[in-house]
Amino acid sequence: MLETGEDYRDAVLSGQWWEKRRFTGCDFTGADLSGLRTRGCTFDDCVFSRADLSRSRHDASAFRSCTFDRAVLVESRWTACSLLGSSFAECGFAGLALTECDLSLASLAKARLRKLGLSGLRLREANLTEADLTGADLRDSDLTGARLHGAKFDGADLRGARLDANGLVQADLRGAGVDVETAIAFAAAHGLVVR
Repeated sequence: MLETGEDYRDAVLSGQWWEKRRFTGCDFTGADLSGLRTRGCTFDDCVFSRADLSRSRHDASAFRSCTFDRAVLVESRWTACSLLGSSFAECGFAGLALTECDLSLASLAKARLRKLGLSGLRLREANLTEADLTGADLRDSDLTGARLHGAKFDGADLRGARLDANGLVQADLRGAGVDVETAIAFAAAHGLVVR
């Protein structure tokens, strides 16, 4: 069943279980979605501005080109989900857990992602400009083509992460933990000749 352009603004939908539902262009602005469970659902071009998604659980669901503006994502869990091209602005991320998720082309500019477990994520061409990733676990994440200008990685674990030369030059990687391959790529990106 496909729901198109439905108005769920300020709706109270907390604690519900949704499976294989499809939403396109729906507005969840200000909705209470706390504790919501989704499995195999798709949300295309939906708006979640000021929505409360705290303690929600999402399995194999897709949130493509959705808008999360000042949404509350505290203690939410996302497993095998696609957040392709979605934008996040001024969201609450404390305790957020993402496992095997695709955030390619997502906008997380200025996001506070401190100390979050973000290992193994696909963040290709994501906008992480000025994002705070201090202490984040980004092991084995794919940051190829990501915009990292001014992103802070102090204390972050980047072992096994894939970063291209632009990312290595743009990001503030002081204090980040890296493997030998990334250290060599970092040196080369900064003009050193490794022999």
